[in-house]
Amino acid sequence: MKALVLRSAGTNCDQESAHALRLAGAEPTVLHINQFLAGHATFDDYKIMIIPGGFSYGDDIAAGKILANELRFKLGDALSRFIKDGRRVIGICNGFQVLVKTGFLPGNATRTQSVTLAHNDSGRFQCHWVRMKREKSACSWLNLTEATWDLPMAHGEGKFMTQDAALLQELEKKGQVVFRYEGTNPNGSQNAIAGLCNADGNVVGLMPHPERHVNAHQHPEWSRRPSSKIDPVGLQFFKAAVQNWN
Repeated sequence: MKALVLRSAGTNCDQESAHALRLAGAEPTVLHINQFLAGHATFDDYKIMIIPGGFSYGDDIAAGKILANELRFKLGDALSRFIKDGRRVIGICNGFQVLVKTGFLPGNATRTQSVTLAHNDSGRFQCHWVRMKREKSACSWLNLTEATWDLPMAHGEGKFMTQDAALLQELEKKGQVVFRYEGTNPNGSQNAIAGLCNADGNVVGLMPHPERHVNAHQHPEWSRRPSSKIDPVGLQFFKAAVQNWN
């Protein structure tokens, strides 16, 4: 399966994401968005698109905003077709910030932004491991993965917020909440939301980094944990994205 890792100036998790896709059995290609803007590449060649973490365009204006505008105003129709065809778009950290600012998450007919990822309540960049609970959600291809996830986070703007209480209630009711922080809410997100999908479940965004936990030795407590034949949750995430197609 061919997968696209879409990068821009400032992206810094593209190679880790490509490595995770290879481990999951995909054939990843890392391409700069300029290749698409110039017409040298097309989304049609791929079934999965990853928008990886980093600081696209230095996070000028707001985290992910410039890359989001390029996707929304210059490649929006092509990306809409990609999504309507049932192909998967995954935004990790900065990629999640990009997807909410394009309006593709949580998704609506007008592609207008209705949620955001604001500055952490701490007022600073946070880089540490967090525990999440995976919800049973519209993202059905993840529903067979482990229920508890340990992943590292690394962001300054990860506080999930909706435009109003009615939308938050709607997202919960439709099963669009995929991940929730467990134990500690590290950035003050509403309802401790750490990951979200669209109503069809094929566009997913999360703040913590699954590509940074595809090997058991990457966990900070690996030497104290019992050995297991079960894949680390990060690898489970990418294998589910690559292999679980209806």
